[in-house]
Amino acid sequence: MKRGDDTLITIGGWVLAALWILPLAYAVWTAFHPGAYETKFDLLAPLTLQNFPDAWTQAPFARYFLNTVILVTMILAVQLVLGTFAAFAFARLKFPGKNLLFGLVLLQLMVMPDVLLVENYQTMRILGLTDTILGIGLPYMASAFFIFLLRQTFLQVPTELDDAARIEGASLLGLIRRVYVPLGKPTYIAFGLISVSAHWNNYVWPLIITNSVSARPLTVGLSIFSAADSGVHWSVINAATLMTSAPLLLGFLLFQRAFVQSFMRAGIK
Repeated sequence: MKRGDDTLITIGGWVLAALWILPLAYAVWTAFHPGAYETKFDLLAPLTLQNFPDAWTQAPFARYFLNTVILVTMILAVQLVLGTFAAFAFARLKFPGKNLLFGLVLLQLMVMPDVLLVENYQTMRILGLTDTILGIGLPYMASAFFIFLLRQTFLQVPTELDDAARIEGASLLGLIRRVYVPLGKPTYIAFGLISVSAHWNNYVWPLIITNSVSARPLTVGLSIFSAADSGVHWSVINAATLMTSAPLLLGFLLFQRAFVQSFMRAGIK
C-alpha cells in the first residue's frame, strides 16, 4: 500500500509539473519560430530570433525595463532600511506601547493589499504622485512581513554580543551595522528575493496608478503590448514575455541553492 501511495504521489507530481510547464513551453516554442507555426507543432520548423527584435522595437521595452529596475530597487532599499530599524526596536529596545505597536504591525499582515487600492490611489492623488514610479512604490515601502521576520531573527542574537560591542565603544547604529545586520544576512537574502519577485510581477496597482510610458513597469507595458486589438502575432508577444520574465528565471536558476538555504536558515517553514 505504501508503495502504491508513493507511485500515486509521483504520478501526481509529474502531472502538476507538466501542467505548470506547458504554458512556458508554448511561449518558448512560438518565440523561437515564425508566426506560421504558432498553432502548428513541427519538429522540422525553422528556428528564428527575429521575434525578439520585432518585439523590442514595437514597444518601449527599454523604458519599461528601466522603470521596473528603478522600482524594485527603490522599494527593496527602503524596506531593508526601515525594516532593520523597526525590527531592532521591537527586538531590543524598551519603549511605551511597544507591544501595541507590534500588534498593529502583525495586524497589517492580515490586510490584503487589494483592499487598500482605492485609499492608496486617493492618497497618491493628494500627494501629486499619480503616474510616477515613486507613487507605485510608496505603499509597499514598509513591509510588516519583513519586520516580523527580522525581529524573530534579531531575538535569537545573544545579548552578550550587545554588551561586547558596547564595551568596545560601538554606538547604537554601529551595533546594528556590525552585529545584527551580518547575523541577519540569511533573512535579508530570503526577503530580498521575495520582494524583487513580487514587485517585478506586480500588475494591478501599477495599472491603476500609471497612464504613461514614463512610469509604466514591464507588467503593464506587456499587457498593453499584448492587447487583443494591438494586431501583434503571438510569436512576437511570447518573445516579449520571455524577455520580461528572463531576469527572474535566470536569477532563480543562478541563486536557487542560495534561495533554499536562506529560507532554511531564516527559519521559514
